[in-house]
Amino acid sequence: MKAEERWQARFRAPRMTLPTWARQAPNRSIYRSNATGTWELYAWDRTAGVTRQVTEQPKGTAHAAIDPTGQWIYWFADPEGDELGGWMRQPFNGGPDEPVDPSIRAGHPGGIMLSATGAAAISLAGEGSFRIHLVQPGEPTTLLYEHTEAGWVADISLDGSLIAINHGEYGDFRRPALRVVRPCGDTVAELYDGPDKGVVGLRFAPIMGDRRLLTLHERRSRHEPLVWDPASGEQREIWLKDPGDLNAEWYADGRALLITREERARSYLHRYDLGGGGLTPIETPHGVIDEAAPRPGGHVEYSWSSGSRPPVVRSSNGQVVMNPAGPPAPPSVPVEDIDVDGPGGRIHALISRPENGAAPYPTVFLLHGGPTAQDRDSYSPEVAAWVDSGYAVVRVNFRGSTGYGTAWRDALHGDVGHIELADVAAVREWVVTRGVADPERLVLSGTAWGGFLALLGMGIQPDHWRAGIAAVPIACHQTCYEDETESLRAYQRSLFGGSPDEQPERYTASSPITYVDRVKGPVLILAGENDTRCPLRQIEKYVAKLAEHGREHEIYTYDAVRGSLVVSERIAQMALQLDFARKHTQH
Repeated sequence: MKAEERWQARFRAPRMTLPTWARQAPNRSIYRSNATGTWELYAWDRTAGVTRQVTEQPKGTAHAAIDPTGQWIYWFADPEGDELGGWMRQPFNGGPDEPVDPSIRAGHPGGIMLSATGAAAISLAGEGSFRIHLVQPGEPTTLLYEHTEAGWVADISLDGSLIAINHGEYGDFRRPALRVVRPCGDTVAELYDGPDKGVVGLRFAPIMGDRRLLTLHERRSRHEPLVWDPASGEQREIWLKDPGDLNAEWYADGRALLITREERARSYLHRYDLGGGGLTPIETPHGVIDEAAPRPGGHVEYSWSSGSRPPVVRSSNGQVVMNPAGPPAPPSVPVEDIDVDGPGGRIHALISRPENGAAPYPTVFLLHGGPTAQDRDSYSPEVAAWVDSGYAVVRVNFRGSTGYGTAWRDALHGDVGHIELADVAAVREWVVTRGVADPERLVLSGTAWGGFLALLGMGIQPDHWRAGIAAVPIACHQTCYEDETESLRAYQRSLFGGSPDEQPERYTASSPITYVDRVKGPVLILAGENDTRCPLRQIEKYVAKLAEHGREHEIYTYDAVRGSLVVSERIAQMALQLDFARKHTQH
C-alpha cells in the first residue's frame, strides 16, 4: 500500500466510541461511529444482537445520552454543525424524533442528565448566560439555574430527587465549585475548597434513593476521587500512592469504584472496594484508555489504543466487545518518550519517527488543544499521516497540560501562550541538538489552542520555524472574546484574570495578531465558517494583517465548526497540510 493510500485508510477505517448503556436496562446501549463517513449515533440491543443508526445530520452528531430505563435515546441537534441547537429524543427501538421540550430556546450544549423517573436536566449557554432547565413528565419545564458565570449540570440522581451543578460563581471557571439542589431549586449543600482547588461532580451512585455523589477534588495538587453525601455532609477521600491524575466511575452495585489513572501519557485501571478499602489493579495493554465503565457482573469495558495500534473496545474478561464493520486501520509506529529540562521544570514529550529515511528528519511539532489537555500514547491518524510522509512528529506536554498535577496545569498566568512556547522551544533545542530534527525543516502546527500557539510561535519565534500550520486558531483574543460562546468567554476570563476590558494588556500580549510583522515563514490557516469556538472574523483580521505586511500565507475555509466529524473533510484537510509542508520543507 502506498503512503498516501495508507494514511487515508486510517481516517476511513471504521471506529466507534465505548458503548454507553442504560443503568436499569444494561443490554440497551448507544455508541457513536464513523461507519458512514460521518460520526453518527447508533443503538445496540445486546440481547438481540441488533444495531441501528439513530441520527443522520449533515455535519455529524457529537452529543448523546440514553435514559436509565432504556426507553429513550437523546441527542443534540445542530444541523449546521455550529453547536447551536436543542435536544431531541427517539424511542430506543425506533420511531419519530421529538424535541425534548420545544419551549426551551436554542443554545450551546453543556450536557444532559437523565433520571429513571423521566426527568431531564439540560444545560445550555447563550445570550450572556448559562441555564439549566429541568424537564419533568406532566409538569411545566422550570429554569432551575441561571447565571452569567459558567454553570453546568454534573448529574441527576437516579430517583430524580437531587441535581448536582458545577459552577464558576466564585470567579474561576477552571476550578469550579459543586452545588446540589432539589428539583424545586432549593440548595441541599455546596462543596467548595477555596481558590485554586476545583471540585468537579461526576455521578450519583447508581442505586435508587442513594444520595452519594462521586466527585473529583484537588486538595493534594492532583485530581483525586471523593465520595460525598450532600445531605449528611459525610465525605470519603480515595487516596492512591501511585502518581498521576485520577478519574472514577461507580460499579453497578455502588460498592466499588473504577479508578482510571493517567501517568506520563498512559492509562491504568484499578478497582477500589469501598467496604474494605482494597485496591486491585486491572490488567490492560500498554497504551491509553479513552473511556472505561464497569458492566453488571463486575467486568470492565474500555476503549483502548496505542500510538502503534488502532482503537478497539475491549473487556477485562479478555474479549473484544465489538468491532465496527469494515477493514481495520493500518498500524503505525510506536512513540518514544523524552524528558527535557525546561524553564518551568521537566517537560515530557513524545516523538514518532518515520520508518524510512535517516535523521535528522524534517519534523512537525504538533501542539495539542485545550490548553487543559495532553498528548498521549494513543492512536492518531494525523500523526501517522505525517510519519508515513517522512516526517518525525514531536508532541509536547507543555505547562498548561493535564496529567502532570494541578501546579503544571495551572502554570498559565500572565504570559499565556508565551509560557507554553518557552517549553516548546526547550524541546526543539533538545531534538535539534541530538540530531533528531533538521533545524531548517521544522513545521509548527496545531489545532484550536494548538493553532493559536502555532500562530503565536511564528511571530515570537520566527527563526525557529520554517513554516506554520494553524487549524481553527485563536488569532486575536480580544476579537475572539466578542464572538465566541459563553463558556469560552468564561474560560478566557479565568485564564487572563478578567475580560479584555479589564485586562487589555494581557489579551494584547498573548494575541498572535500583535506579532504579525515579525512572521518570516509561510503560514497555512484552516478555519470553520460557522466556528463559534475560534470564530472566523478574528482569523480574517489576522489574514488581512499578513497580507498588509506581505507575508506568505494560505487560508482554507470549510462550512462547519466540526469538520472533524466528517471523514472526507478530515482527509481533505490532512492532504492540504501535507502538501503545504512538502512545498516548504523539501530541499
